[in-house]
Amino acid sequence: MKTTDVIRKRGVVVAIDGPAGSGKSTLAARLADRLGYPYINTGLMYRALALRSIERGVDPDDAEGLARLAGELRFGLGQGRAPHLEMEGTEPNDALLSPEVEDIVSRVARHPEVREIMRRAQRELGAGGCVMEGRDITTVVFPDADVKLFLSAPASVRAGRRERERGGGEAVAERDALDRRTNPLQPGPGSHVLDTSVLSRDEMFEAALDVVEVALGRGRR
Repeated sequence: MKTTDVIRKRGVVVAIDGPAGSGKSTLAARLADRLGYPYINTGLMYRALALRSIERGVDPDDAEGLARLAGELRFGLGQGRAPHLEMEGTEPNDALLSPEVEDIVSRVARHPEVREIMRRAQRELGAGGCVMEGRDITTVVFPDADVKLFLSAPASVRAGRRERERGGGEAVAERDALDRRTNPLQPGPGSHVLDTSVLSRDEMFEAALDVVEVALGRGRR
């Protein structure tokens, strides 16, 4: 039985998909703040698992060991108007963006056993309403999302962004290849596709907000 068959969506969900470096996190955080919805960065959840695997000495190829660690992790939402993701009761820290985590996060996330556990956790967190971003959010985690956005941009543009933000831009093509082996990188049915290579951050935000407001019957057009 699929996760979506078990956990019923109760609130408004804005789902944002797209490849690494496409601008998902920046857009999702800003939308959540404007709408007053919880913001859930699912990539950080996989990074938390990657970090835990490093701390516990679990190999990135050990699907069973990683699934066990994933089941032990506790995720929640903080307080405030637009709550953010918390892990083990605290906010994410810079260790999740370390080169060590970056090197293995796609390998850790590729295992079906791991993804099923994490998808269920993501569904539980967001079922009451949220802005959620990551991979396969519009296709697997919330195929019933009220609004689906898919951000696209050429690998060269995304690599430049990633290099400016945290370094390691040269790894974007490799990350794409690993991600495609896990799930096809494509928009879910009903997704609105935004090419972020031709939009500034403000333009992307306004275009996305326009889609959300129209979908929710608040119309800006």
